[in-house]
Amino acid sequence: MTSVPIENIRNFSIVAHIDHGKSTLADRLIQLTGGLDAREMAGKEQILDNMEIEKERGITIKAQTVRLIYRAKDGKDYILNLIDTPGHVDFAYEVNRSLAACEGSLLVVDASQGVEAQTLANVYHALDAGHEIVPVLNKVDLPAAEPERIKQQIEDVIGLDASNSVMISAKTGLGVPDVLEAIVTRLPPPKGDRSAPLKALLVDSWYDAYLGVVVLVRVVDGVLKKGQGIRMIGAGASYDVDRCGVFTPKLTIVDELGPGEIGMITASIKEVADARVGDTIADQRNLDIQPLPGFQPAIPVVFCGLFPIDAAAFEDLRAAMGKLRLNDASFSFEMETSAALGFGFRCGFLGLLHLEIIQERLEREFNLDLIATAPSVIYKMNLRDGSQIEIHNPVDMPDVMQILSIEEPWIEATILTPDEYLGAVLKLCQDRRGTQKELTYVGNRAMVKYELPLNEVVFDFYDRLKSVSKGYASFDYHLTDYREADLVKMSILVNDEPVDALSMLVHRTRAETRGRGMVEKLKELIPPHMFQVPIQAAIGGKIIARETVRALRKDVTAKCYGGDATRKRKLLDKQKKGKKKMRQYGKVDIPQEAFIAALKVDV
Repeated sequence: MTSVPIENIRNFSIVAHIDHGKSTLADRLIQLTGGLDAREMAGKEQILDNMEIEKERGITIKAQTVRLIYRAKDGKDYILNLIDTPGHVDFAYEVNRSLAACEGSLLVVDASQGVEAQTLANVYHALDAGHEIVPVLNKVDLPAAEPERIKQQIEDVIGLDASNSVMISAKTGLGVPDVLEAIVTRLPPPKGDRSAPLKALLVDSWYDAYLGVVVLVRVVDGVLKKGQGIRMIGAGASYDVDRCGVFTPKLTIVDELGPGEIGMITASIKEVADARVGDTIADQRNLDIQPLPGFQPAIPVVFCGLFPIDAAAFEDLRAAMGKLRLNDASFSFEMETSAALGFGFRCGFLGLLHLEIIQERLEREFNLDLIATAPSVIYKMNLRDGSQIEIHNPVDMPDVMQILSIEEPWIEATILTPDEYLGAVLKLCQDRRGTQKELTYVGNRAMVKYELPLNEVVFDFYDRLKSVSKGYASFDYHLTDYREADLVKMSILVNDEPVDALSMLVHRTRAETRGRGMVEKLKELIPPHMFQVPIQAAIGGKIIARETVRALRKDVTAKCYGGDATRKRKLLDKQKKGKKKMRQYGKVDIPQEAFIAALKVDV
C-alpha cells in the first residue's frame, strides 16, 4: 500500500444510541469503498459485529476498526479510518478510547425516534475530545420518519447546527455516498510530524491464537515499521515490532504506519495486561518523551459472584475467565469461596448488561453452567478506629459495632421519555430514593435528570423503566460521588441456614419490603421437601419476614378403616417426630432459577 499524505487521511467514529443503525451504516461504507466485494458481503450483516452475541442481540459490544480507501469527487484518494463504537451505557469506556484516536464523529440519529439519552452522552464525549461532528439522519425512508422535527430536536437538545445534516437510509443505501463526501469535506485531517520521534497511542489490544497479542495503535508523530524497537511508557516494557498491518476489514500487512494512521502491530507480547489501553508507545532509544494524555481507565461499578453449578468445573471456569480477560480489559475477577456455593470468583463489571454479556459468553463459548449471585456495588465503610475499607460483597461486612458509617455510590441519571409516560417514570425514580435535579421539555419529550443511589439501579431499574414507558424511555448515567446512608445487611435463611449468595445491603426503609418480596418469591421456587422448610429474611438477629414451604407427606392413616381415633393419632404423631428429625438433618437444595428470580424480585 502506498503511503498517503496526512492531509488525505480522515479518522472518524460513529456515535449513536443503541439500535440507531451504526453497524448497518458501517456495512454500507465498507461496501461502497470496496473494502469487501459482493461475494464476501453476501448474506452478512453487521460485518464489524463479529461476536455471535453481538449478531443475536443486534448490539455492538467491542469497538471495531476498519480502513477504507475512497476516491472523492475532487479526484483524490482518501484514507478513511472508521471506528464503529458501542451505543450502550455499559460500554462507554470503549467509546471513550475510540474517540481519543479520532478527529471527527458521525452522529447517527434515527429519524423516527430522535435524540435519545445515549446519543447525548456519546456526543458530549465527542465534544470533550474536541471532535468535529457531522449529524446524519438515518431511516428517513420509514413512514414514521420526521426529519425536520428531528433536526430541530438536535439543535434544541444538543446545540449542534443540524441544517446541513446528511439524510440517509443505511439499510437501502440511500444517501450513503453523501456521507463519504461529508467525511472528506467537513472533518479535519489529523495533525502529525513524520520526522519527529515516534509517539503513538495504544487504542486497544486483544489476544489472537496465531499472532499473540495484537495491539491497535494510532500513530501521532513519527513512523512505526517492522523490526523497530519500541517502548511502552506506562508499562515500562520494550519490544521489537514483528509486523504492521491495517484492517480493510481483512487484515492486510503494510510496511509502515505513518502519522495520523490507525493500524495494528504485533511484537511478541505475551499478556494483554502488558499492553494497557491508553498507554503511549515511543521509540526504544528515546527516553525523554512525554506520554500522551490517555483516557479514563475502566472502573468496575457492579460486582457479583460467579460459581460453577458443578464444583468439578472450577478449573474450567478459571481457565475460561483468563481467556476472556485477554480480550476484555475492563472485566476483573478474584477468587472467593461461599458456604452455599463452594469455590468461585468475585467479578467486576461496568454495568448490568456487561455482566449479562460476560456470563452468557462464559456459558456459550466455554460450555459452563454458572450461578450468579446478587449484583452489588462498592460500599465504603468508615470504622470506629478511623480507618476506611471498601466492600463489594455483603458477606465480608465487618461487625456492626465496628462501623461508624456506611457510604454508598450515587449516580446522575439522564432519562428521556415521551410526555405521557413522565408520571410513571418520576414515580419509579422517587421509589428508588432519587432526587430530581431538573426537568426540561424538547417538543413532546421530557428530559429528566435524577440523582439516584447506584444500588437501587443495579437490580432491575432499567427493566422497570422500559416497562413503565412501553420501551420508549432511554437512560444514561455516570457516577458522581459517595454519600452516607442508613444501610443494613439483610440475610436470607433457608431452614435456619443463612444463604450467603442471597445476602445484600439494603436501605433500612426498604429492608422489610425487599425481604418480604424475596421470601415470597423463594417460597414459590423452592420445591417441597419431606419436611417443612421455613424461609426467613433477617437483619442481625431480628426476623423481618417469613414464609414456609409445606412438607410433602404420605397419607399414613390410609390403612386405618374405622376403629378408634387414637390409632390414627398415634400414626400421625410418629410421622411428626420423623419429620422433625428429618428437618434437623435435612439439606435444602435451592435451584438455580430461584437464585436468579430472587434477585429480580420486583419491590
